[in-house]
Amino acid sequence: MDGQKDDVGVKHQDQYFSAQPQSADLRRSLHVTLRSHELDVIVSNGVFSSGRLDLGTSVLLRHAPTPPEHGRFLDLGCGWGPIALTMALESPEAEVHAVDINERALELTTENARINACTNIQSHRPDDLPSDMRFDLIWSNPPIRVGKEALHSLLTDYLNRLNPGGRAYLVVQKNLGADSLITWLSRTLNEGQAIDASAPAGSATPSTEWSIGKIASSKGFRVIEVIRPEDPSSAHGRADHAANPDATPDAPLHTTSNNSANPSL
Repeated sequence: MDGQKDDVGVKHQDQYFSAQPQSADLRRSLHVTLRSHELDVIVSNGVFSSGRLDLGTSVLLRHAPTPPEHGRFLDLGCGWGPIALTMALESPEAEVHAVDINERALELTTENARINACTNIQSHRPDDLPSDMRFDLIWSNPPIRVGKEALHSLLTDYLNRLNPGGRAYLVVQKNLGADSLITWLSRTLNEGQAIDASAPAGSATPSTEWSIGKIASSKGFRVIEVIRPEDPSSAHGRADHAANPDATPDAPLHTTSNNSANPSL
């Protein structure tokens, strides 16, 4: 997580990105409002925004669309857990994974999930997350101050874990490069994307490009939406079935013209 300075001070800035913070683990209670949910949580030093709900996360929670009821969700850079808690409370039947390099942050997220009866949250170090695990939704206040190269590597890795049609919502300060990040994401994620030539002539062609753009601006922050394209084969199957719902797999389908855009999931 990133955004505002921690209330403890800039001198502890590097500890957000340390596996084992060197500051004293002084835990204390904090009352927060996460969307419409009133919660009591435990926070501590050496974890991002240890004294309050930071402004960037507040902006993300205010503008990210309501998550689906089901699916596998990821809070990338969880800190003490406000994003994971919100996901879990909004979608109690979903599977929520919280990831952070900071072991104290993971302990706090686990404890805050227990305190608030969010039994669908699991906390992981990055290396402990199965490499083949994929996600339907990612919310993140990413650690911008780790540096451009590390940030780009982090986002490339985890955004490529989105399932086809999956979405990510990131919050980034405008003066820390939000607009340039949108440009970089669009260029990088769409490198090597080939035009799908398998669609019948005259039919709607599912997008094979990632969609990246700003969906909100507030208090100096941008909320960025990233949508992974659907699997073209499954999208074509749905379009064909809609055109001729009575057709069997062995029967030839009638080609119909469809000029409307295929909606993203």
